Amino acid sequence: MTDVLTQPRPIRLKGRSFLALALTPEPPFDDWLARLDDLAARSAGFFLRRPVVLDVEGLDIDRSQLRKLVDQLGTRSVRIMGIEGARPSLLCSDLPPAMTDGRPASDFEAPIAEQDDEVDAAESVVPSDPLPTKATPSIIVTRPVRSGQSLFVPEGDVTVVGSVASGAEVVAGGSIHIYGTLRGRAMAGTTGGASARIFCRKLEAELIAIDGFYKTAEEMEPDLRGKAVQIWLEGETIKLGTLG
Repeated sequence: MTDVLTQPRPIRLKGRSFLALALTPEPPFDDWLARLDDLAARSAGFFLRRPVVLDVEGLDIDRSQLRKLVDQLGTRSVRIMGIEGARPSLLCSDLPPAMTDGRPASDFEAPIAEQDDEVDAAESVVPSDPLPTKATPSIIVTRPVRSGQSLFVPEGDVTVVGSVASGAEVVAGGSIHIYGTLRGRAMAGTTGGASARIFCRKLEAELIAIDGFYKTAEEMEPDLRGKAVQIWLEGETIKLGTLG
């Protein structure tokens, strides 16, 4: 049999941009993990299928401690896709790879919506390829965000003309306006926007967050449940108040 030599086809490599959650552990790590467990218990599925980068820059940690921390997160179904800010001596083949040049989510360009600014909430709004720079001050979603769905808008405000179901989430670089019941999770100001706010017609949320500071359902004022509210940040404290 004669081997037939053919010119191999080149492997096609394409750039991609994805939105990942960055976790910054704090010593003592057992206490930090306990707080993480509390968050996961109060907001079921918070880390489910979510890519996570572990930021250890400036931490006084050795390789064995880092390996143990990654393992402990793994047992909690927190999948570490990479480690940022680690000294080269900390990393080895049995740890996730080094991540460098991480950018805030504000550097991701949100896709341009159609003329009616409607975005299908069934898909996460994160570009797979670089897009031309264009200001996107707001996006309007004209249907409910159903359980298990995630709406990610790294820049600008989000308005949902409908409800956000339990197990769903809305994540925005700016403010979030929900003209219905908020039963799931709403995270505003994710690009460092401490002035962002969350507005909803009826509060039944599992979790709310602004600029990385959060409250779970158990921590919200019970007399505000079921009310039309606005949520804002004062210093490092989440505040809630009625609308009207």
